Amino acid sequence: MARLKSSADLEKTRQQILSQRDPSKSCVTICSGTGCHAYGCEKVSQAFVDEIERNGLQGKVDVRRTGCHGFCERGPLVVIFPEEICYLRVKPEDVPEIVSQTLVEKKVVERLLYMDPVTGQKIVHEGEIPFYKHQSRIVFGNNRLIDPKSIEDYIALGGYSALAKALFEMSPEDVLETVKRANLRGRGGGGFPAGTKWETTRNAPGEIKYVIVNADEGDPGAYMDRSLLEGNPHSVLEGLIIGAFAIGSHEGFVYVRQEYPLAVENLSIALDQAREHGLLGANILGSGFDFDVKVHRGAGAFVSGESSALMAAMEGRVGEPKPKYVHTAVSGIWERPSTLNNVETWANVPLIINRGAEWFTTIGTEGSKGTKIFSLVGKVSNTGLVEVPMGMTLREIIDDIGGGIRQGKKFKAVQTGGPSGGCIPESLLDLPVDFDELTKVGSMMGSGGMIVMDEDTCMVDIARYFLNFLAEESCGKCVPCREGIRQMLNILNRICEGKGELGDIELLEELSEVVRDASLCALGGTAPNPVLSTIRYFRDEYEAHIEQKRCPAGVCKPLIAYYIQPERCQACLICLRECPAGAITGGKNLIHAIDQDKCTKCGTCFEVCPPRFGAIVRLSGEPVPAAPPPGTEVVRRKGAQK
Repeated sequence: MARLKSSADLEKTRQQILSQRDPSKSCVTICSGTGCHAYGCEKVSQAFVDEIERNGLQGKVDVRRTGCHGFCERGPLVVIFPEEICYLRVKPEDVPEIVSQTLVEKKVVERLLYMDPVTGQKIVHEGEIPFYKHQSRIVFGNNRLIDPKSIEDYIALGGYSALAKALFEMSPEDVLETVKRANLRGRGGGGFPAGTKWETTRNAPGEIKYVIVNADEGDPGAYMDRSLLEGNPHSVLEGLIIGAFAIGSHEGFVYVRQEYPLAVENLSIALDQAREHGLLGANILGSGFDFDVKVHRGAGAFVSGESSALMAAMEGRVGEPKPKYVHTAVSGIWERPSTLNNVETWANVPLIINRGAEWFTTIGTEGSKGTKIFSLVGKVSNTGLVEVPMGMTLREIIDDIGGGIRQGKKFKAVQTGGPSGGCIPESLLDLPVDFDELTKVGSMMGSGGMIVMDEDTCMVDIARYFLNFLAEESCGKCVPCREGIRQMLNILNRICEGKGELGDIELLEELSEVVRDASLCALGGTAPNPVLSTIRYFRDEYEAHIEQKRCPAGVCKPLIAYYIQPERCQACLICLRECPAGAITGGKNLIHAIDQDKCTKCGTCFEVCPPRFGAIVRLSGEPVPAAPPPGTEVVRRKGAQK
């Protein structure tokens, strides 16, 4: 493809690409995101290439490795177009059957289809699978259609048409006003209006201004930005160039975390392709606008997701935040005006420019427009990346898309917003998900993490887990965050160890107020959310830990004990053999007993005891009954087996 020198060249090239592609031609797409890489998608892809050649189908069937499809736990995913036949958990040994049955004989391989767990129905088409059916994938949807290493694939789907429109049909002010009218709020966590931030940088004094993509994404379990950058890097790049044009910037950066090698690889290829074809660098599309991008790899610090800390790291200094009396939009990198938005925010920009602000504002709620990509993980049947319109309820996301709680257990809470988010109880499941509603109930949107918890989750332990993460990731620059979070963690540790005292809950609330109000940056300012939300909605669990020395969920080891009921023990020797601590005594035809001094409370005995016996119970807060005298023989229950 030659260098593009005008908007007309771009459109002509698009038509040439489309003219060479037959939409009725079979195309095998293989999800090649990081998750499917772990499942072996490379071997699956090569197996398709080899099998298609073996069957003489070269030229008749295309093989395309795409970005992440979202349904990560069912990978590797294979979707065959134009029929959109979706196969899950495909292995290399499945490929010959797929080629012979589906590509040659036009039959479906039923064993590889999605089966609805409720109806038992096999679902053929990807878009009809409940996980996908209830989504609105306007940003993430093209991931499944394009090879992220192919600029031709992106251009064929209308790629860079928004850039051409901005450069040749709009002024920078027009672009800025369009984004402001769309009310695009930053998807990185704060939810600040992108257009307002752009305008601040544009109006700030100084000729040199910068635009930055935040692809640091340090939240545990979150991988939305990674998957977008891996699967559709040109969409992010196009949005960044448009933003640079509106702001008056001629240099941009992508700050990407070190642990995202595939994202960096695909992004680097996209940058080279864009430069080669006149979409990046000097005189973009012959418009006279110059702009280029550099990639900066982060060192993995969670605090570097904060704007001023990120920019300090880019300057080669320690990633620590600055006081917010001067915003980075006015004084950022090297004290020059700098606009920072995350990957998902930039990827929305081409859609808004192409389809208009009015279209974008028809999606979502009054204060939160468009869609949001969430990382749906935890104790839910279907985990993966989901994109839904702002305003969809938590219940719809968890039940309709996620398929409800695994193994028929009861829902307990959902944590949104990453480690600094809050835990939301079942009574609030009908809450519409947007920036403002989540904040009202003590949580936050964050970058889009959503962790579902079931009845076996201890909410005190959950608060401790997230606070431990935040204590380790605090940069230590300010005392309220550095010392306040650590002291809160110490209290939570005592409570989970059965050493909690009356007044600890009130002390946690008091410390939370200080940390929230006095910390330098958002890491400390939002760190109390997991504690305050769990106290607010699950105070009874804190009281049980402190007053009764009991963990209702049976999670906190110092508060639980395992006991073998003599009348139910069948002396089967299973628990005795499996105990890693050698804490179980007994023998053939002799009742077993657990030595509480040796027991590490790992729960192995509880897990391996056959359900038909149910001899082992988990006690929390109750005294452990005395063990039977050594040598006590088993009196077998009627119908019991050895």
